[in-house]
Amino acid sequence: MKRNWLKPDWQPELIIPNIPIEHLLIKGIKALVLDVDGTLIPSHEIVLHESVILWIKKAKRNFALHLLSNNPSRRRIENISQQLDINFTFRAAKPTKSALTRVLDQLNEEPKNIAILGDRLFTDILVGNRLGLYTVLVHPLGANGNPCKNKRTQHIEQIIAKLLGVSHT
Repeated sequence: MKRNWLKPDWQPELIIPNIPIEHLLIKGIKALVLDVDGTLIPSHEIVLHESVILWIKKAKRNFALHLLSNNPSRRRIENISQQLDINFTFRAAKPTKSALTRVLDQLNEEPKNIAILGDRLFTDILVGNRLGLYTVLVHPLGANGNPCKNKRTQHIEQIIAKLLGVSHT
């Protein structure tokens, strides 16, 4: 069966602090690759919301973690990684596979045991599916720790995916 590269394995319509760790454990996940902007923190923020920090602490007890960001600012992504004490890759150029392939080598797990969590179909989900990871499309996070109300980019991506024949329901 051919995999649709734009269809996430799981689309729970939740922000990352509300993703149940238990679901990932049941799926046999041993490592998480986490997008940064939109997923863990709004694009122009520098301080993580407490709910994200608490979720990461819980996730660390169960999984190896790595931050993977397309953001070109090493300083910004490094600052976020230091808040969480997690290794990071910036300027990843998702959906190209090279940066994520290097991360997978470091994680030393089978791709089927690694999940990528992100808020974008055409970067996070596409690269994860290309490499055989368990892909989770999360709702973008707002500065107040609630779901972002302005998800224009995600909405446009959903429309394009639907035009390409991908159903996300």
